[in-house]
Amino acid sequence: MSWQTYVDTNLVGSGAVSQAAIFGHDGSKWAASAGFNVTAQEAKNLAAGYKDASSLRANGIHLSGVKYLTLRADDRSIYGKKGAAGVITVKTGKAVLIGVYNENTQPGQAASVVEKLADYLIEQGF
Repeated sequence: MSWQTYVDTNLVGSGAVSQAAIFGHDGSKWAASAGFNVTAQEAKNLAAGYKDASSLRANGIHLSGVKYLTLRADDRSIYGKKGAAGVITVKTGKAVLIGVYNENTQPGQAASVVEKLADYLIEQGF
């Protein structure tokens, strides 16, 4: 499967995620949903947050020009919130998965979708 298929089918296609992207740890974009324009710098800052989350905790998570309040940040998952909407990001061995959910989705539903895809990719060596 292509990376774009993972974004379109496994993440956005789930109905629990409204926008999604997959980036390399270096900030390079592997795939993204239409209109979700995460910059390379935003992706690099996010990836750096898995090692040291102090900047994300102080300044928030910035993705596609939107600032999210950091709720959780550890070496695997970083979660953010903006109103009733939010973002779930998960790091695998080679990639960072980003899933944005809207106010009509329960955060746990979106987290489950993104975390399960991350588990699958880790099992596949990514």
